[in-house]
Amino acid sequence: MAVAIPVIFQPELRRALERLGRLRFFGGQAASESAKAAVIAEICSAAEQLSERRHGALIVLERDSQLEEYVRTGVPVDGQVTTGLLLTIFWPKTELHDGAAIVGRSGKLASAAAVLPLSASRNLRKQGLRQRAALGITEVSDAVCVVVSEESGRISVANGGRMISRLDAKRLRKLLMAL
Repeated sequence: MAVAIPVIFQPELRRALERLGRLRFFGGQAASESAKAAVIAEICSAAEQLSERRHGALIVLERDSQLEEYVRTGVPVDGQVTTGLLLTIFWPKTELHDGAAIVGRSGKLASAAAVLPLSASRNLRKQGLRQRAALGITEVSDAVCVVVSEESGRISVANGGRMISRLDAKRLRKLLMAL
């Protein structure tokens, strides 16, 4: 029973621990509103340029749920989010372009080339791996994920296990600010 209960109730236990982790007892400074707006502007600019070049990208924005377990799967960056840095990370010939860039609550780029869980939904046959990963991380956390398709150049946002597609930089900025 000691082994069976945690295995059977793993999703529920995870959500309960995430809620507990959201309490400010465990630290994690949140960025100010102006800092958030600056980070979003950089992400939107990078997404627009990546879309034009048809370079795929996966950018995760941490919210209340901690993403430390996914940050650890990537290469630590701990740097300021800039358009140039994101363009460099997602340049197809770099080591870091496969995987996700994760932006922490502090507004800093925590890691690149991070591995995300894939969505368990069976209705995603036409979706690519980036889109499945974007949906997967939003199914297990409250994160928001910006996706740029390598094939079509289409910009999308995943939130709460749903995908909002065909965004331009202006609509992306409004959506990220709202979320």
